[in-house]
Order: sequence, then structure tokens, then C-alpha cells
Amino acid sequence: MSERPLAVAVSGRGLVEPDSALIAADDEGFALGRGAFETLRIYGGRPFRLVEHLDRLAGSVERLGFSPPDRDELTELVGLVLGEAELSDGVLRLYRTPGPPGAEPLSLALVSPLPTWLDETRARGQRLVSLAYPRRVAPWLLPGTKCVSYATHAAATAEARRRDADDAVFVDLDDTVLEGTVTNVWWREGSTLLTPALELGILAGETRAALLELAPAAGYEVEEGVFPVGRLRQADEIFTSSSVREVMPVVALDGEPVSRGPAADALQTALRRLATGA
Repeated sequence: MSERPLAVAVSGRGLVEPDSALIAADDEGFALGRGAFETLRIYGGRPFRLVEHLDRLAGSVERLGFSPPDRDELTELVGLVLGEAELSDGVLRLYRTPGPPGAEPLSLALVSPLPTWLDETRARGQRLVSLAYPRRVAPWLLPGTKCVSYATHAAATAEARRRDADDAVFVDLDDTVLEGTVTNVWWREGSTLLTPALELGILAGETRAALLELAPAAGYEVEEGVFPVGRLRQADEIFTSSSVREVMPVVALDGEPVSRGPAADALQTALRRLATGA
């Protein structure tokens, strides 16, 4: 998670004090975990791929079965928190909840500083553990939905840390590689990058989408598919991607060392260049 928010805006209210009560106790987003959210990185005061994140938020809300946010209103909330926080680089979070029974849905926008551990972790590399987690392909399991019901993901992170690792990668019961707790998973075999296909019910990460566009110019082909965890264990290089963490190299999987390679650094540089326009 990020640091505490510096600025918060709520639909129908505008800017509010970050420590004030924002959500009713019987809001279904709080009481049932029936809500959607998006997390974006801010570069130079601008959220990266904002339009795409708004589209994904609307899709998550649609699958959860309540009315999507008004695009203009949510964009206005984003402008309010960006102006209030005055951060060049940071984290933007967007939430949409159904509200209490019989009430209107609620939209929120929050801006926070970047987590302080990002650069240090990228420099030393991540240590991952694999955890069994059934894939979500049936529609009622909300595949590809970024939902606030994150208890199992938090438990996976806690289990990873109990095993002296930084994070976890989910593996289906048939040993198919899925995704990380908050990341998409990649690995390199020679000059080919492999990443699990969206048809497995994983989240369609926006940084994942950006890397798919950037990889060919960096000299890599990309193969999306259904891969056994054995392929991951034999990879020449492993890394993860997410909006806030960007590209993170992996140096250990289940306690076994993983060699660092050139792809993660090359794609991190390309991603920064794309995001900042530098």
C-alpha cells in the first residue's frame, strides 16, 4: 500500500479532509467488499494511462452490478486531488462503491506519496514464493475485476513475508502460472518474453499493456499463453509489472536464486521514457 493520502475528493462533496469519515458504515463497498478501484502512478503531475484506467474501472463496476461513475465527475475529482496534493510523482487511487442500500453509489479519488521502499527493492530485486490459488474463469468469480475484496491477496503477501520473501505469485491447482498479488508476472526465455494470458482470469494490467507495446522495440518477442510453473522456474530472467511498482526484477523464487537479466532494466527504462515523455 501507499503512504497516507495527502488529498481526497468525494463525489457530491469535492475535496474533504483525508481523516474525515467518507464512507457510510453500511456502504456495500465496506460491508461486503463490493466495490472497484484503480491504482495509477503519477509522473510529473500527470496520471499515467488515466483513460485506460477509467475504462477498466467502469468494466469492473459493470461486472459487480452497479452503476459506473460519471466520467466527467471522476475526472474532475482527479483534477481536484492532483491540484491539492501538488505532487510531481505519486500514487492516484480511484474507488467506486455501491453506497448504502437505497443510496447513490460513491466515487472517491485519493493522492498519496510513492512508497519509500520502491527504489531499494528494485535495486536489490524481489524475492517471490509460489502459492496455490485457483484461477477465476467462471463469470460469477469476476475474472479480471479489480475489486476491493483483497483479503486473500493481503494474506498471500503476509505468507510470503513469513517465508522471508517480498511477495507471492499465484499458481493454479494444475500448476499454471497466473499473476502476483498486485502484479503481472513475466519471464524471459532467450529473446522471448512470456506472460500469462488474460483468458486465465487474471487482471489486464495497464503496465502490462504498456510493456506489450514496448517489448518489440527493446528487441523482445512476447508470447501470451498458459504456462506451467516449471517454465517459470527454468527462466533466464523473471520480473513483475504494476502501475506503482513499474518493472521489478526477481532474484529468488521459492528460495532458489534467479539470475538478473537485461529485459527488466530495458523495459523499466522504456516505461519511464513513455510515462514521462523524456
